[in-house]
Amino acid sequence: MCCLSCYKVKVGQKEYNDEVTKEGSPTKVIWYLPIILRLKCLFRNTNDAKNLRWHANDRKHDGILCHLADSLQLKKVDKKFPEFGKESRNLRLGMTIDGMNPFGNLSSNHSSWLVLLVIYKLPPALCMKRKYMMLSLMISSPKQPGNYINVYLNPLTEDLKLLWDEGVKVFDEFDNESFPLHIMLLCISMTSLHMETF
Repeated sequence: MCCLSCYKVKVGQKEYNDEVTKEGSPTKVIWYLPIILRLKCLFRNTNDAKNLRWHANDRKHDGILCHLADSLQLKKVDKKFPEFGKESRNLRLGMTIDGMNPFGNLSSNHSSWLVLLVIYKLPPALCMKRKYMMLSLMISSPKQPGNYINVYLNPLTEDLKLLWDEGVKVFDEFDNESFPLHIMLLCISMTSLHMETF
């Protein structure tokens, strides 16, 4: 996308060539785990498909704030986007981005940055379970992505735009029917990165 080499530039080699270098060690590595297929798999499981509409069918409406669905902010979002709110199977996600040093040595010259997605429509007991947290991206490099993280987020951003604008046809095992699944990204939590990159 930026017309620079994806590989480390050797000493004495020009950084800007007519042909992009295609050999050597990669500058940075990214793993992307597509979220659309994983969401389709969740709806193909009867129990998961039932749990993904828990907030609409099984939630107690007692006026106590026990879940995100009880919040005023979510009610405002549903009023602002009524078509999205009508379908109880549409999902709301939270995204968190955080870096870590996999070797536990603070002076190490390697870091890994994880991008996790959390489904907010599940019951409180399941919301933060490992099974329902989706690792969507892993960025591995000697340095943190910094202000250029939006370049690495491109594959995920394209999938999220598709799921918001057009939706994806998904088979719901619980209702035994297909429907267009739409997704809304409600919040982003980041550590050690600048929010202005978004």
